[in-house]
Amino acid sequence: MDFERFIQEKVEEIRRVVGPERVLCAISGGVDSTTTAFLVKRAIGDRLVPVILDTGFLRENEVQDVVSTLSGYLDLKVIDVKDVFYRYLLGLEDAEEKRKTFRHVFYSVLAKVAKEYGCRFLAQGTIAPDWIETVKGIKTQHNVLTQLGLQVEDLYGFSVIEPLQDLYKDQVREVARRLGVPEKILKRQPFPGPGLLVRCVGRVDLEKLDILRKATAVVEEMLLSFSPSQYFAVILDNQVISVGYEGRLREVACKYFTTGVNVKYLGTKATGVRGGSRVYGRVLAIEARDLCEVPYSKLHNLVMDLVSLDNEITHVILKICDNNPVGKYVIVIRSIETRDFMTATISEIPLNYLEKVSTKICEVCGDYVAAVYYDITSKPPATIEFE
Repeated sequence: MDFERFIQEKVEEIRRVVGPERVLCAISGGVDSTTTAFLVKRAIGDRLVPVILDTGFLRENEVQDVVSTLSGYLDLKVIDVKDVFYRYLLGLEDAEEKRKTFRHVFYSVLAKVAKEYGCRFLAQGTIAPDWIETVKGIKTQHNVLTQLGLQVEDLYGFSVIEPLQDLYKDQVREVARRLGVPEKILKRQPFPGPGLLVRCVGRVDLEKLDILRKATAVVEEMLLSFSPSQYFAVILDNQVISVGYEGRLREVACKYFTTGVNVKYLGTKATGVRGGSRVYGRVLAIEARDLCEVPYSKLHNLVMDLVSLDNEITHVILKICDNNPVGKYVIVIRSIETRDFMTATISEIPLNYLEKVSTKICEVCGDYVAAVYYDITSKPPATIEFE
């Protein structure tokens, strides 16, 4: 791909489409939205209005970090809308309802901001996997609108510009380098538009969000040196259900471990991929004493064997650390390797190091956490996120 030619063509296209108008751009600090802002700024200069929405679902100190990193490049305006998002989203449980509600609130807020600043256009960092997976029904990305046939101008009062919509993540990063996007942004962890909302699996409340935010900070700090494609923490309610397969699944798991093995289904469902479409399936938790002795190649085979026995399983998680038997929540560490985010394999991080990460999570989050697990499921059958 000729990236310099791509940039020039997009700059000319933006100028032609926008004309003399102003353009709003909501920036998360991720590489997609930031690259979009840099591209639009190159095209129209100070007629770009860059904003960052503090939705209440961001990571620790995220707004301050993004503003500081982009200082001197973009004059970011911080808009605190936590109360608005909490009003509509706290208490929701269903994954799809969360994403769709977030999308509606997100664009309703941006509609007001666009009107305030006189912007007739919204530029956003939608990339190919976003709309492909949404159109296929694998998951609803909050920033996919026109591809679903939504009449954006009628709904929100602005038109959408998506200069990166045909690119994949590795291509976006190359465009970003050529536009001079800071290296810190290029290396920044991919983060879903709804943020921690979709990593707070099941019912959303402020307590869960607070614990998840702390666990996320630990995971991002301690796994950084391994340079996975993406890594993060997820919080689930510590609930167990029985579906009748446990005995047969335990027999399968026992073939991979030399000591005692326990298996159980957690009470919360998580998203997966089957036949190219999204499914809501079960989370299977495994506890084994000698897990450090089992190579990742065998863990991969174990997952495939378990899923072939119960194809309702979308995520298999391996217990790394116990903390408080009556804790309300469990934390799951997810770390994957991918090029295009359409498929992914798990990161082969030494399990004894994951024990250190898990211990730190328990120290920081306290007795709220019953245990810490590592997700050993590739995509497919899992999705990268749990919701």
